[in-house]
Amino acid sequence: MNRRILSISFTVLILAAAAFGQTYIIDMQRESARSDKVSGGISKAAFIPGDGNIKVTINVPSFQMTLWQNGKEIRTYPVGVGMLEYPLAISLRQGTSIEWNPVWIPPSSDWIDASSTVRPGEIILPTDPRNPLGKMKIPLGYGYLLHQAKGPGDMGSLVSHGCVRVMQSDLYDLADKIVAARGLDVSPEQVAAAKRTKKTLVAKIEPGLPVEITYDTMVIERGTLHIYPDVYENKKNTVANLRAELRSSGVDDSHVKDSELISMIAAAKGRNQFAVKVSEIEAGNAFRGGRIVPVIGTAAKPVNKAVPPKMTKKA
Repeated sequence: MNRRILSISFTVLILAAAAFGQTYIIDMQRESARSDKVSGGISKAAFIPGDGNIKVTINVPSFQMTLWQNGKEIRTYPVGVGMLEYPLAISLRQGTSIEWNPVWIPPSSDWIDASSTVRPGEIILPTDPRNPLGKMKIPLGYGYLLHQAKGPGDMGSLVSHGCVRVMQSDLYDLADKIVAARGLDVSPEQVAAAKRTKKTLVAKIEPGLPVEITYDTMVIERGTLHIYPDVYENKKNTVANLRAELRSSGVDDSHVKDSELISMIAAAKGRNQFAVKVSEIEAGNAFRGGRIVPVIGTAAKPVNKAVPPKMTKKA
C-alpha cells in the first residue's frame, strides 16, 4: 500500500470517528466516571422507577460496569471484556435495545472464518447450542454487545471477541432497571416468560442508552488510589502518568520517590490491582501503606515490606 492510499485510509478513519462524535485519542484520554475528579465523590442512591436519566459506564482495566441515575451510583457490576487481540472499543456508544433469548449472527471476522461450526452472516437461533450470547444481549452498535457470560471465570478476564460479558443475574438486574427507568414497551409478564423460555423478546431503547467505555488504569476513587493492570498493553502505567494523576487530583507527590511509584505500578499485574489511601501517600507511606487487591473481589493482602516488587519491562 503506497503512502497516498495510507493517507486516504487514515483520513477516512478520522472522519468516521469524528462523525461518531469522538476520536481514538480523546477516548483513550477520557477518565473513568468513578474518578473523584469526574464524579465529585461518588454518591450512592436507591433506584427510582420512571426516572429515565440513566447511563452506563465501563472502565476496562477495572472490569467494572456502573449504572448511574441522575449522576449517582445505582449499582456496579463485574464484567469480562475483549481479548488483547479483539479489544473492547474505548468509545462513547449507545444501547439500542434489550433482547431476551437473542439470535446471533456471526460477524465477518478472522475468528469466524477459522471456525468449523459457524459461517459469517448465518442466523444462529437462541435454541441453537452454538449461540454464545446466552439469555440476553444489549447491542451497542458496530457489532459490540453486552451479553451473558459463560460463568464467574469470565469476570475480570479478557475473554471475548470485543464484547462485554456480564453474569446472567446482573444482566437481568440491569435490564429490569432500564425497562423500569425508561418505561420500555414490554410487560412484566412478557419479561418473565422470556426468562422461562427461549422465545425472543425485543424492547427498543429510544432514545439510546448512553454507554461510556473508558481505559483508565489510575483512578482516585473515594480518596483511594487504584492502579489497575494495563490489560491492553497501552503503556499507560508509567511513573509520569502516575505523578500526573496524583497532581491533577491535588495530591502532593513531591516527597514520593520514583522507586516507590515503580513498586506500586509493578504490583498491579495479572488479576491484581494496587490500592492505597491518599492519606497514606501524603503521610509518606505510598507503597508500604497500600494493599494488593484482586481486581474482582475483596480479599486484600499487604505488600511485602521486606522486598518490594520490581518493575518489569512490560509494565
